[in-house]
Amino acid sequence: MLTVKPCNTYHAVLSGKALCRRADARSAFKVYFIDIIGRKDPARTVWAQSGLDRADFLARLAGTEGVEGVGFVTAFPHITKVFRHGPEAEVVMNVRAWNTRDLAPLSLGRGQDYVEFACLAETLIAADEHLFWADARTVEEYLARWSPFADGPVARHDKLLEYWTRERA
Repeated sequence: MLTVKPCNTYHAVLSGKALCRRADARSAFKVYFIDIIGRKDPARTVWAQSGLDRADFLARLAGTEGVEGVGFVTAFPHITKVFRHGPEAEVVMNVRAWNTRDLAPLSLGRGQDYVEFACLAETLIAADEHLFWADARTVEEYLARWSPFADGPVARHDKLLEYWTRERA
């Protein structure tokens, strides 16, 4: 039986970009810093209010075990997801998550054996990044292109809850 829970409001905005390379000189990830604005606790969801230093975060990310390969990162103050082009099959995008503050691994497992893929900002960026990968002839060409994502508001964050709990005739 599906239970639909209340959801927070959602309005994501891009607040910065950077290229992150590991010491191995091969691994490279395009990092998209993203804020979710308009929530009750902006220190948790807005980079400028989080107390986190982006340069420090990038240095720690570059040294984090498991952040290896080529791809992109969506970094919110509360969660960081690494999307990489799969080493097993590079046409497949793999995703893994960490807590941004301490880079402790996070599970993307959700109810009924589903896993979280992406919020709206991540989905739009992932679509662009996957197309860039498909179009690029080299990794360097891929790394030179950035998603134009800048702003992603969700018109109504409770439509599924309203729909699912509505009386049916």
